Amino acid sequence: MAIADIPEYAHLTGADVEALGAELDAIRADIEADRGERDARYLRNTIRLQRGLEFTGRMLTMGASRRSLWWAGAGTLGVAKIIENMELGHNVMHGQWDWMNDPEVHSTSWEWDNTGPSAHWKHTHNYIHHKYTNVLGMDDDVGYGLLRVTRDQRWRPFYLGNIAYNTLLAVFFEYGVAAQHLELGKKRKTPEAKAALKRDLADVGRKIGRQVGKDYVLAPAISGVLNRSSRAARKTAGANLLANVIRNLWTNAVIFCGHFPDGAEKFTKADMDNETQGQWYLRQMLGSANFRCGPTLAFMSGNLSYQIEHHLFPDLPSNRLAEISVRVRALCEKYDLPYTTGSFPVQYAKSWRTIAKLSLPNKYLKDTADDAPETASERRFRADGEPRLVSSVDQRTGRRRGLKSAIADNRERRRERASA
Repeated sequence: MAIADIPEYAHLTGADVEALGAELDAIRADIEADRGERDARYLRNTIRLQRGLEFTGRMLTMGASRRSLWWAGAGTLGVAKIIENMELGHNVMHGQWDWMNDPEVHSTSWEWDNTGPSAHWKHTHNYIHHKYTNVLGMDDDVGYGLLRVTRDQRWRPFYLGNIAYNTLLAVFFEYGVAAQHLELGKKRKTPEAKAALKRDLADVGRKIGRQVGKDYVLAPAISGVLNRSSRAARKTAGANLLANVIRNLWTNAVIFCGHFPDGAEKFTKADMDNETQGQWYLRQMLGSANFRCGPTLAFMSGNLSYQIEHHLFPDLPSNRLAEISVRVRALCEKYDLPYTTGSFPVQYAKSWRTIAKLSLPNKYLKDTADDAPETASERRFRADGEPRLVSSVDQRTGRRRGLKSAIADNRERRRERASA
């Protein structure tokens, strides 16, 4: 099942974990000391690009007479919304640019183009998800209260709809974001809890009203007046709907690539008490996944192609994650830890594979609950119920043999058993 003893799973001693933490602290200190004008210029250029694309997209969708221009407008507006949500909204609200002391791009003042209020998102994402990453019963991002993504979630007939639920979630992802903070399935017994839900519902209602008003009322109305045509208004509303769906599908894909492919581990509450900074770092490294890409795809993902680095340093500027990744990968090599990555299509396909197969009861699944691509624990390495050695040194090469080597050995043993 989920990992209960993270150092044992990682094949690291307590001293190893704290040494790893110190090296990651050093990376943070180096980046913080080096932030400056080139980072601010990157942000300002991104804002100019996003606003230019949004203006162009909205102009093209204002009742364009040619179908090709309508599609171009919807696509351009969709890209603008992706950049606003991923590279601007998500990262600004993480506090990545607070060091600039610019109220326009400060985490306390940014309100993004999304149906979820920024204040709600900062609580469920910045605090809950990033503090308790992949901890069962604490991080709602593990399945979003809708999907079964680990065998630790007891199977119910409801999960037969896993694929359908995620399809709907992807198409309407912004509304999933809005609903997540509300915890609609949670029972509220006290007057205070009921009052809090009422306030949160009002906040979400107002934000949805503003978004719907902007994209499906105001913009179409302007288009109808300019073109003196109700058909033009309908076409503009349709283009805005398509732009939002484009943004939703892309956001869902990027987020799922970082959290649900093979190797993004889940954890129990057992190790949460008195967790040190080094232990927190280690949990982020084991619970996140990257995907390989060039600079364009990285930019369009809000640099969440470097999800491991983002989870280690959520408040460092996103444009620095690529260079940070070089040093993090070197640390993984030094401590023989896996650096979970793959191509974008492969990582996304693995996420869908997990969602598909976990729609079924465990009796139809091939792997054990402690040694499956989507669910693993330290018990996968234990012999006769006893913990294996935490780490060792290869006498031939002098290199550390830790988690990465243990996983490779495990995989080889499984192949041998399958071919026997």
